[in-house]
Amino acid sequence: MARDPRYDVLFEPVKIGPKTAKNRFYQVPHCNGMGHLYPNGMTAMRGVKAEGGWAVVCTEECEIHPSSDYTPISEMRLWDDRDLPVHERVVDAVHAHGALAGTELVHNSHDAPNRFSREVPLSPSHRVCIYNDPVQARAMDKEDIRAFRRWHRDAAVRAEKVGYDIIYLYVAHNITMLMYFLSHRYNDRCDEYGGSLENRVRLLREVLEETKEAVGHNCAVAVRFAVDELMGEEGVTHDGEGRAVIEMLAELPDLWDVNIAGWENDSVTARFAEEGYQEKFISFVKQVTSKPVVGVGRYTSVDRMVSLVEKGVLDFIGAARPSIADPFLPKKVEEGRLEDIRECIGCNICVSCDFLVHPLRCTQNPTMGEEWRRGWHPESIAAKGSDTRVLVVGAGPAGLEAARALGQRGYDVMLAEATRDLGGRVTLESRLPGLREMARVRDYRAQQIERMTNVEVFRESKMTVDSVLEVAADHVVIATGAHWRRDGVGRRHATPIPGSDLAPPFTPDDILAGRLPDGPVLIYDDDHYYMASVLAERLRAEGRDVIFVTPAADVANWTHNTMEQPRIQARLIELDVEIHTALDLVAIEAGTAVLSCVYSGRETRRDCAAIVSITARLPNDALYGALAADAAALDAAGIGALNVIGDACAPATVAHAVYAGHRYARELDEPKPEGVPFKREMVALAPLS
Repeated sequence: MARDPRYDVLFEPVKIGPKTAKNRFYQVPHCNGMGHLYPNGMTAMRGVKAEGGWAVVCTEECEIHPSSDYTPISEMRLWDDRDLPVHERVVDAVHAHGALAGTELVHNSHDAPNRFSREVPLSPSHRVCIYNDPVQARAMDKEDIRAFRRWHRDAAVRAEKVGYDIIYLYVAHNITMLMYFLSHRYNDRCDEYGGSLENRVRLLREVLEETKEAVGHNCAVAVRFAVDELMGEEGVTHDGEGRAVIEMLAELPDLWDVNIAGWENDSVTARFAEEGYQEKFISFVKQVTSKPVVGVGRYTSVDRMVSLVEKGVLDFIGAARPSIADPFLPKKVEEGRLEDIRECIGCNICVSCDFLVHPLRCTQNPTMGEEWRRGWHPESIAAKGSDTRVLVVGAGPAGLEAARALGQRGYDVMLAEATRDLGGRVTLESRLPGLREMARVRDYRAQQIERMTNVEVFRESKMTVDSVLEVAADHVVIATGAHWRRDGVGRRHATPIPGSDLAPPFTPDDILAGRLPDGPVLIYDDDHYYMASVLAERLRAEGRDVIFVTPAADVANWTHNTMEQPRIQARLIELDVEIHTALDLVAIEAGTAVLSCVYSGRETRRDCAAIVSITARLPNDALYGALAADAAALDAAGIGALNVIGDACAPATVAHAVYAGHRYARELDEPKPEGVPFKREMVALAPLS
């Protein structure tokens, strides 16, 4: 298909200092949970982005010195020349597809407690380290500042040496030395580096000028700067010091990469921010500089992208999360295949990988992080290995992805869904407050399947043992999802909560089906992800008084990993939800919940009209179990293999379900590897002496 001429502006080349980007699609620096610990996986992931048409592909932040050691978080490093081979691979992988390679140099100041290097942390002023370590950073003296400037210059020279095209100064997200010097909250110095804004900008100016002098003849030099911290006058604001800084340095860098700080604001989930939410903060930048500007906003609408360029807001459409959900987004726009774009749902599962230090994953894109480990490509998949027919039972996220990927491989597929609606849990959950964009998981796959002549969809087709056997497919895969437990068994309770059999609580399934309890409602959250909090919002919207009880230290505790937790708790407080943390539900009586302090064991009783229990789920695996129990019947029906995937196998996140469906489709008829089924990053042993 030909590209829509309305989008031609997105494919214009743009000069960045001595370099030229081939189009306006720009993958900004983003973390990925791999970094220096998993360099092969990280390199392959960046290479796929370049293959997908991004004109610029940047690394994550890159530590310039052991005094900026972010362990256990795994980022890139340029401590010395021994780090160069990894960077050479990244640059080669990006250049192989005609993209520019960028790297984001960073010193994390007192944000880095130096757990591995054990160097003394450094900061503009005496400050405690951010990550709750009982460690403090010392205030830098003039020699420290000269050393920092030298470290930064040396890292820039190393970056040029391996072939990077764009070298960043990182002044964003409230985690960097240059940002802390600029901030009047963290910089209380009384010398020429403190006090006035001009003094606080001094170090940034010096490092910028020195970087330009060292590598600017061959590399573009970019500044990533947070123009607003969303803190009012207590912090940097886009109409105050944020604007003033850009006006001071307007023409010095070759590119401005602008956003808002901290990271939790820059990468807000879809639950709390719409596409383009940063525009009102960054729209002034092109008014005060002639240099190209890149910004982000979880952009998935191509028309919106064009508008940003034509209105003079941005020169480049920056992306982190949308480039993860679909590394081939630019090529699909270029080739007129907008319907094939996997749109980001803004769930921040990708972000959690950085906090939990494991390879990147994505709810929409199950190949993310598997490019090297399993050899998976986001667009390419092996042709079918046989002419067998496959029956997929259940059209939730696992079943839809299995059917879609099997169809892409060329298999004849029958997808049977018991209800009228496709999507399973994502369809139901997308109707809850803030989760609307979860429906994109269903929509992308349903649209792809609809165009496949080799995939048949049967709605309102509840399968039984007899009907499965009658179909006589060669392969049957069960993807019938899961249901929430009603007995309270979960993380805190290995056995049912006393009284749950006599006074059964409601579960999320009841609320999702429209069966709402009378109030006041006590929500017991032993799941710690998003479900309990969105149900609290839903019940408050229906006028119910809600008491939120959790044995965790705060509401939705796991969502610290998706950077949502503070917003979730604030939302519930605003809605007048009564919150009790560190309390366990230990018994249920008619009209009463018996609660126990997780520390002291002291019990209290709370009257309520209903309890909603959010603990664990059980697989809907009865059909699988009945089929698996009769091997003779399967053989007589010609069913060569029976599998169970997704929540019907082991309940988990939507990302896990999509991955399970994709893996099943990839591995069908493929030889099973011996031993570990994926490649591993192995440590090379250095000499003992």
